[in-house]
Amino acid sequence: MKMLHSALIAAVASLVTANAGWAATEKVAISDLNWTGAKAIAHVIKAIVEGPLGSEAEIIDGLSDQSIVAAGMDKGDGSADVYTDMWMPNQQALWDKYVVEAQSVDHNSPYLGTQALFVPNYIADQVSSFDDLAKPEIAAMFDKDGNGKGEYWAGDAAWKSTKMWQVKFKSYGLSDLWEPEIISDATFKAQLKSSYGNQKPIIFYYWTPEWIHAAYDITAIDEPEQAEGCMDLKLDQEDWLEASTFACKHSDAQVYVSFSKSLYERNPAAAKFLKQIQLDSDTINEWILKIGRDELDPQDVAEEWVEKNMDVVNGWIQ
Repeated sequence: MKMLHSALIAAVASLVTANAGWAATEKVAISDLNWTGAKAIAHVIKAIVEGPLGSEAEIIDGLSDQSIVAAGMDKGDGSADVYTDMWMPNQQALWDKYVVEAQSVDHNSPYLGTQALFVPNYIADQVSSFDDLAKPEIAAMFDKDGNGKGEYWAGDAAWKSTKMWQVKFKSYGLSDLWEPEIISDATFKAQLKSSYGNQKPIIFYYWTPEWIHAAYDITAIDEPEQAEGCMDLKLDQEDWLEASTFACKHSDAQVYVSFSKSLYERNPAAAKFLKQIQLDSDTINEWILKIGRDELDPQDVAEEWVEKNMDVVNGWIQ
């Protein structure tokens, strides 16, 4: 299913154009962020822009560096128009620079995402809190390379959250017992599948929405509740690890679709849609399950969902 039914596309596009007086204009350039939820959102946005809006959109292959995406939105030259899954406060510096100060980037209303450190349920009786991680015998369970330190998956090298977890382990006084493993999400998921299948210890950062919560029985380990002064992140400084502190639980993240304000002139219908799109974790999980776990083509998944949920889509584009 590579295209929505042509009659549906024509009818809705004509309605939008007639009601709003908008013509399809410049192509919308969408980020190609490297986690499944962001990819799913990118393809749904593309399917709506090219389908009901009757315009053009492209997911720019390799446009995964979040700083480059944000800078492109600021330029407004069509090199990067949409940042599909902007996690806050992970991207606070970019938000402050382009949304608050330059005011060149707009956004929709966010959905909520959670972030935590997880273990499989089969070891949750041994590892249930960060206090447990301070025990040498627990760290030794996760020492894969025999260097005396346990490994935890902190994330992909390009993610701000990867730095945040390193700050956490330092702030909890765990640097002598633990070290980060910084690898891609796809490589980590292969490790998780192997470890889970063989009932081996593994500990890792993860978030919701994501399909691994449906595929595996995993548990978040306990952390101290947030208190004043428990978090002071300076992740853009050269000495970010030494300068930052994070010794408490994450609050729920606010996750946005952000976009270049230049679209209000270059493609007004797309800009209005991106301002009004309202996502939620349950819907994104549905997309992620099909794309990430079931390995269906993401554009097929997106177009099928749009076709079956035009009542929702109409609320975003009218």
